[in-house]
Amino acid sequence: MKDNALNKEEYKRYSRHLVLKDFGEKGQLRLKNSSVLVVGSGGLGSPVLSYLTAAGVGRIGIADFDSVSISNLQRQVLFCDADIDMNKAERAVHHLQLLNPLIQFQSIDKKIDSSNALEILKGFDVIVDCTDNFPTRYLLNDASILLNIPLVFGSIHQYEGQVSVFNVQKPDGSFSSSYRDLFPHPPEPGSVPDCSEAGVLGVLPGIIGSLQANEAIKLLTQTGELLTDKLLIFDSQCTEFTTVEIPNRNSRDSISDLIDYEAYCNSSNAHQAEVSVLELQKFIASKKEFVLIDIRPTFEFEAGNLGGINIPMDEIPNSIDLLSKKKKTIIHCKHGTSSAKIINWLNTHHGYSNLINLKGGIQAWKNQIDNSIEVL
Repeated sequence: MKDNALNKEEYKRYSRHLVLKDFGEKGQLRLKNSSVLVVGSGGLGSPVLSYLTAAGVGRIGIADFDSVSISNLQRQVLFCDADIDMNKAERAVHHLQLLNPLIQFQSIDKKIDSSNALEILKGFDVIVDCTDNFPTRYLLNDASILLNIPLVFGSIHQYEGQVSVFNVQKPDGSFSSSYRDLFPHPPEPGSVPDCSEAGVLGVLPGIIGSLQANEAIKLLTQTGELLTDKLLIFDSQCTEFTTVEIPNRNSRDSISDLIDYEAYCNSSNAHQAEVSVLELQKFIASKKEFVLIDIRPTFEFEAGNLGGINIPMDEIPNSIDLLSKKKKTIIHCKHGTSSAKIINWLNTHHGYSNLINLKGGIQAWKNQIDNSIEVL
């Protein structure tokens, strides 16, 4: 049921919006009666959630199954030391309720995948993609197409960020470009390092997330010109914004159902050998001979490790002679993603066939075997 008026507290809280030309009470009521799902509450999600909450969006869903770690705090400004090891979505709700108690929050502490995406996304007016991986980006794009929900996209890498708005229905009934128009195919596995490997400037997600929040507010209030059919690129090193046109390839016409996006984006790793942390624990107990290699940065290895040897990922190409092609070798990183990429690279370019990935990495070991181990 929609509200047709603001109450006294809302008039006071949102007074600077109410006197804003072309926004006013009509725009504020549209925010109050709207809903947004923010997927990911980390670097991008922190500013998006903070500004949408402060602005007065009536209902905000927060989807994030990850927990807060100390390395997040350099850029994920919604959290603090007291939140470490706690679920991000739940802690985000706690902090945001203090910012604006008038908002209705929904915490979704589960991973969004093909089996639940449509159920989770339906009923929201706008989806904001604050994720950091390609499978989820393609999933959110396709689900938003099937549900006809606009999608606000943002991404960051080292010193550069990108923003766009996808899947918006135009007055003539046609739709703006989608994520698949921008990226018809996912990149080769391992070709794009995540922020744990490549790093990211702490202030960058604050800038890009604020731009995402701005686009979401424009969508909800029907004000301004949207970033549809174009990609905004920000280079923090030279403080330069560039806008490029996105060709509309009518990719939405090919979307009829959701698929297995992990397999779609990691097809090169489909037949890669892997073990679970429980299997590794049994393997260690059996005292069978094998090699364990940790490819995380040295400072992370020194903070806490499973034993074995440390060869940071960026040193692997110059350390090929240290890797046996005969001994069973288990390689791991923090979450299992980077190790899968480097194994795929070694198998493809150097003919290895004895390398095994630790599924879930050392974080899975901490979660399932030994919670006392330090993981940065």
